[in-house]
Amino acid sequence: MNILTLDSFDLRGKTVFLRVDMNCPMDPTTMKIAGLGRIEEACETIRCLGDAKVVVASHQGRVGNRDYTGMREHALALEDLLGKKIKYVEDTIGQAAQKEIKSLHNGEILLLDNLRLCAEENYEFSPKAAAKTIMVRRLAGLFDLCILDSFPSAHRSHPSIVGFPQVLPACAGRSVEREVRRLDEIITVAKAPHVIVLGGSKVGDRLESVKMLIRTGRADHVLLTGVIGNVFMRAQGRIKSPLGIKHEDEAVAKAHALIGEYPDVFSTPVDVAVDHAGRRVEMDVRELDRDDKILDLGPKTVRHYSRLIAGAGTVFISGPAGLFENEQFSFGTKSLLEGVASSIATTIVSGGHLTSALKRYGLIDKIDHVSTAGGALVLYLTGQRLPMMEALEDAARRH
Repeated sequence: MNILTLDSFDLRGKTVFLRVDMNCPMDPTTMKIAGLGRIEEACETIRCLGDAKVVVASHQGRVGNRDYTGMREHALALEDLLGKKIKYVEDTIGQAAQKEIKSLHNGEILLLDNLRLCAEENYEFSPKAAAKTIMVRRLAGLFDLCILDSFPSAHRSHPSIVGFPQVLPACAGRSVEREVRRLDEIITVAKAPHVIVLGGSKVGDRLESVKMLIRTGRADHVLLTGVIGNVFMRAQGRIKSPLGIKHEDEAVAKAHALIGEYPDVFSTPVDVAVDHAGRRVEMDVRELDRDDKILDLGPKTVRHYSRLIAGAGTVFISGPAGLFENEQFSFGTKSLLEGVASSIATTIVSGGHLTSALKRYGLIDKIDHVSTAGGALVLYLTGQRLPMMEALEDAARRH
């Protein structure tokens, strides 16, 4: 792609806006950061910025979700990883943030608070509209350069991603540069059969993504786990009770349509694990009661999925199979990742949660490509245009 990189600019003494994605998995019980993968990625670019005045910006979680927090712990993690003081301000676009930005000296690093504390960052805009948001109008004049190093957010047209490049010189950070180069290499050698394993808690984006993967020949078999697996089982009539997720009826209808259109592509769990009084209990899906909450795959499903993974030419896995942070319900996620790691296929593991799991299980070096990106990666594999990449290309043309 025709984009500029850090090598395109002299950054000495410049004030730079560095948009990263440090949206980390959070331990649901302690609310501590459960995986540092995305923060480690951010450090790669920060280390290259030398004597620049660096303002780091990221979001964490979604408004209303339990992982929606401030960024103080992220600042402490950055300090540990970089071995230097990180300034932190509990503000995003207000006077406190502006004052701290203006007071930076060469080589200093400031982390802003969760960008989604600013209402505009919770919505998507066209690039021209994003450039007119209060966030961009208040902050852009304080910066000499915008660096976009947030590939996991590349499919989102938020002001911090597509607004600043409209009014500032902009380039890609090191992780974006590396990610795009590596994915392009993989796409050229990927071979059939393509096995896609989808899990995690996000549903809406996944339903659209899986349709595109099938239509573009990137998905011969789709193995479903996690909440999206529950949605498909509900569409099949194998789960009778409501799941209690947002926009459930719409999601189930879309899943039902996909099954009808591609009846031989999808595999759903036949057995699962639930929590009964703090104890893991495995059961056939048909035995589920209304109050049972599925937290993992059962052994029959894992064996079936593992056989399909073993026969694949290319494997793409995104999202955990269950509540893997709890050891009782880590079986499905761990087993599938072990199957992917031992496969002779070209293997891609996607998302911050699975990156953390790979490190936990000592498997990360056995995967061809590990990306902390989720939805953005799926869209890139299907040839879709990503707003962040378009913003970088536009900035390169204007340079």
